[in-house]
Amino acid sequence: MSAAPPKPTVTEREARQVAEAARQQEWRKPSFAKELFLGRFRLDLIHPHPMPTDEATQRGEEFLAKLRDFVETKVDGALIEREARIPDDVVDGLKELGAFGMKIDTKYGGLGLGQVYYNKALTLVGSASPAIGVLLSAHQSIGVPQPLKLFGSPEQKERFLPRCARTDISAFLLTEPDVGSDPARLATTAVPDGDDYVLDGVKLWTTNGVVADLLVVMARVPRSEGHKGGITAFVVETNSPGITVENRNAFMGLRGIENGVTRFHQVRVPASHRIGPEGAGLKIALTTLNTGRLSLPASCVAAGKWCLKIAREWSAAREQWGKPIAHHEAVGSKISFIAATTFALEAVTDLASQMADEDRNDIRIEGALAKLFASEMGWLIADELVQIRGGRGFETADSLRARGERGVPAEQVLRDLRINRIFEGSTEIMHLLIAREAVDAHLTVAGDLIDPDKSLQDKAKAGANAGVFYAKWLPKLVAGQGQLPYTFSEFKQGVDLSGHLRYVERTARKLARSTFYGMSRWQGRMESKQGFLGRIVDIGAELFAMSAACVRAEHLRVRGEHGREAYQLADAFCRQSRLRVEELFGRLWSNTDDLDRKVVKGVMSGTYEWLEQGIVDPSDDGGVWIADATPGPSTHENVHRPIR
Repeated sequence: MSAAPPKPTVTEREARQVAEAARQQEWRKPSFAKELFLGRFRLDLIHPHPMPTDEATQRGEEFLAKLRDFVETKVDGALIEREARIPDDVVDGLKELGAFGMKIDTKYGGLGLGQVYYNKALTLVGSASPAIGVLLSAHQSIGVPQPLKLFGSPEQKERFLPRCARTDISAFLLTEPDVGSDPARLATTAVPDGDDYVLDGVKLWTTNGVVADLLVVMARVPRSEGHKGGITAFVVETNSPGITVENRNAFMGLRGIENGVTRFHQVRVPASHRIGPEGAGLKIALTTLNTGRLSLPASCVAAGKWCLKIAREWSAAREQWGKPIAHHEAVGSKISFIAATTFALEAVTDLASQMADEDRNDIRIEGALAKLFASEMGWLIADELVQIRGGRGFETADSLRARGERGVPAEQVLRDLRINRIFEGSTEIMHLLIAREAVDAHLTVAGDLIDPDKSLQDKAKAGANAGVFYAKWLPKLVAGQGQLPYTFSEFKQGVDLSGHLRYVERTARKLARSTFYGMSRWQGRMESKQGFLGRIVDIGAELFAMSAACVRAEHLRVRGEHGREAYQLADAFCRQSRLRVEELFGRLWSNTDDLDRKVVKGVMSGTYEWLEQGIVDPSDDGGVWIADATPGPSTHENVHRPIR
């Protein structure tokens, strides 16, 4: 057996090539969001609102009733926050309830719930304790169950899924101390040795890793005779010799999660535990996240609903200058934002979840947009609640209780939600990921024109293809249904939402034109224009949310479920969203991006170092920025704590 190779050193171009190779290249199903970025408003893909089957609804509602009883009687969120740990009896109770097998097929002992009711369950349990929501979602959204469901062999499913459904907790291990969103630099290795692979390396931020029984580990297999090599996925038993959980990490929020540092030293993993072929690990991870990301919007929905409840109750009880603070416009506008945005968050989450269950559309962009939109807006909702609560919003729930007031954990919700803008793809990475998918049609026909490695012959062929594509596509961006006054008339029910849908249609064409102008202007430098691409994506997210809100309002009206009120909330959200969209369009071409780059160069070269004078630095002087992750035996105590 050969020694583990040194940590890979890659260029920026090589890193992009690795990420590109892991992309799902083809589009075999329609995509509402993809069409939206191309200037085509395909309302028919989301309206009428898709619905779960009667059987799925009955199964889901029955489980939600049991789960509600459990969280109301057995879960003490304040205790979890105070002790920074979910009690073992709560975890055992969730196992008995089947909560760890919500998405696992019934033939493997799971509940067989779809994404819709899985997310409703995460919303419910996350409202009691966000840490429990993370425990369950990390286990089955990105842990062992989901990759095996999509890519596992029949033997692997038979072996591991029954355990995951009832007894075992799983975790997903990709990130390393020096590797975040750049997997080309992955240093953990899996060296073939007979019928086994030998794992060496260190993984960071392993959510559930401290208590996990099973791990999904991403490791690099060296290329050798008979081995294609590349980043590969494995199911690993946590009690295998050579695995050490070296630390249980602590964070500003989600204090009850079991997140750690895991070291592998000469860990033998049977080849039968490899998921898919060698080199498919990154594609497995990205495909898993297409739906796995939808668990984060569920937690944001939970927070939004709770923030709305507290804002309503507090703003009615608190009086200033002779009337409840809700009736002061400065506070009232915040309450309106919370209510309208919570409605939109639930609309986006339910729509994307049902589209995932329906499996009629490719939802890779919709899932990513849902995560991006929910994490950003959820954070703003919580921040506005803290502002409405004033000094009490900054005060801890325990402190409020100690002096005789209601223990409202507003500051905790703000802390807990902050990680969602980083989890499972930071906002900045989501901008780039979505932008890449949004311009896929352009790169397919014209990518060779801006590729410096392509020959003149390839560029000439690409130019001809691009000419044909744009000759057909560009004229269609001039006019559309959004300019006809009576389109989408079924959405005019007292409150008129049809105008908002016409706005979405017009704005989608404007967005597509803007994307084309940007590509024409910057060509090969487009990928470096991350500010521009981020605004393009944010506009698309707002248009998707507006569409979802209108479709949900009409869906609730038809079903006789608060339709009038839903129309009012959708109208308020769309009007607020349109203001944000117009601001984003203005910033596409009028911004400080160029100046910002100059300032950054000055900061990094030390030009402005004088600005840092006059303070003391409270951080440790002796610590390193990135911990050493050199493979080798552990020198730490193993803090792995399986829950049985």
